[in-house]
Amino acid sequence: MTHTDYLIFGSGVAGLSFAIKIATHFPEKTVTIITKSNAAESNTKYAQGGIAVVLNQIEDNFQKHISDTLVCGDGLCNKEVVEMVVKEGPKCVQQLIDWGTQFDKNELGSYDLGKEGGHSNHRVIHHKDQTGFEIERAILKQAHLQKNITILDYHFGIDLIVDNNICFGATVLNEKTNVISTFFAEKTLLATGGIGQIYGHTTNPAIATGDGIAMAIRAKAIVKDMEFIQFHPTALYHPDLKSTFLISEAVRGFGAFLRDKKGKRFMFDYDDRGELASRDIVSQSIENEIKKSEDECVYLDCTHLEMKAFKKHFPMIYTRCKDLNINIETDWIPVIPAQHYLCGGIEVDTDGKTSIENLFACGECSYTGLHGANRLASNSLLEALVYSERIYKFLRKEEWSSMAWYPINYESKLDKKNSIEAIHIQEVLSGVQEVMRKNVGIVRNDEDLNTTLNILLILKEVLNVIDDIHQATKEIQELKNMVEVAIAIVNQSLLRTTNSGSFYKINPELCPSLL
Repeated sequence: MTHTDYLIFGSGVAGLSFAIKIATHFPEKTVTIITKSNAAESNTKYAQGGIAVVLNQIEDNFQKHISDTLVCGDGLCNKEVVEMVVKEGPKCVQQLIDWGTQFDKNELGSYDLGKEGGHSNHRVIHHKDQTGFEIERAILKQAHLQKNITILDYHFGIDLIVDNNICFGATVLNEKTNVISTFFAEKTLLATGGIGQIYGHTTNPAIATGDGIAMAIRAKAIVKDMEFIQFHPTALYHPDLKSTFLISEAVRGFGAFLRDKKGKRFMFDYDDRGELASRDIVSQSIENEIKKSEDECVYLDCTHLEMKAFKKHFPMIYTRCKDLNINIETDWIPVIPAQHYLCGGIEVDTDGKTSIENLFACGECSYTGLHGANRLASNSLLEALVYSERIYKFLRKEEWSSMAWYPINYESKLDKKNSIEAIHIQEVLSGVQEVMRKNVGIVRNDEDLNTTLNILLILKEVLNVIDDIHQATKEIQELKNMVEVAIAIVNQSLLRTTNSGSFYKINPELCPSLL
């Protein structure tokens, strides 16, 4: 059994930035970070585009950013939250800079601001096409400098310890030893990122299995808007790729065209903004074009762009395509939509508090009301920064003393039950991913959703039995979590009766056809 003042799940920008701030302010208190891979592996690391933030108030302003966010959210954003995040964003970005994050600058020495789909102005601060990697590098370095921060890599959160709607910490699996231990904590933060692996075809890393959300669901926390799944319009399509590679939205902001196999620029058939329409519209448009043509993909045309500048801004994309024998100077890039971001999650207030006392959530696993029905490009890192700051400010001023009691005496134990072959878990996982891609993707209907729900509920029961009789492993727990989250997505998709943003359901009473 371990006691810590602050227990954090996740080592991305949300978890680390909070950890650094709280550890600096309270050097006498202990901060423990649980991360199921190495400390640098996170959703943050894979963010290409950048952070949407108003830094140039001569050509841009807060109201424009607020308006763009509200339009993209399709009427379902919390306006007060949008205003708060946009206005508090610049200070939080400056904190990243103070911690050593290097953002690109232009020849005049000002920050080189990009423009992405849905934005009315250039306002995306970035580091080439590896912004997340650079942010993760800088903040992880800062975290390691704090003597009262302990980072436990290759540890996996099993379940929250909750009694009488109060969170007391969590049980944690050491992936290397199979020891399950109890971590009691005064305050617990879930910052576990996204859910992409539920779909398989995703821009998210392998760790994105919805763990924090699943833990929150089992603890009876309120989870909201899980039906709003954002699909990134342009993931690289290649039959030999084992993992999906993102072609950043910034490439279209840079001037790339979307074309069908015959060369037609089709986006203006769907939206006056063309390629710079919001992600939901572009993804649905591509989905429609693929279904109409029965082609495997559409194409992103960069051949007309100034290539020296392209290589400077997108070196990773250029190199990855080259490695696959795609010459961007002469060839179109084959692309398809892939799961990218969850707009819903664990419901929190403006201080990051969940419906469970002493439990907080931040980043993609949380629902703040910022994104509404569809996230505006590059608003995610901004949200994580602002909310980690607000959680820090709330806990900094809050008067609290150590808990005098704990509900149950959870003792560490070595799980000696029989192991299960990984191939069996992989077979079930592949089945979950297939049914989610087929029935709970960009376009849905109630019949398929109900079929999927029945399958998932059966799988949940089977996995509970497997968990009872077999040795605890990360793979089993991840699969349990993915099924738990998938059920929430399907249930909330069935409940929604109107199409908005990233949610599109074809029912006779709702809509006759796509777009």
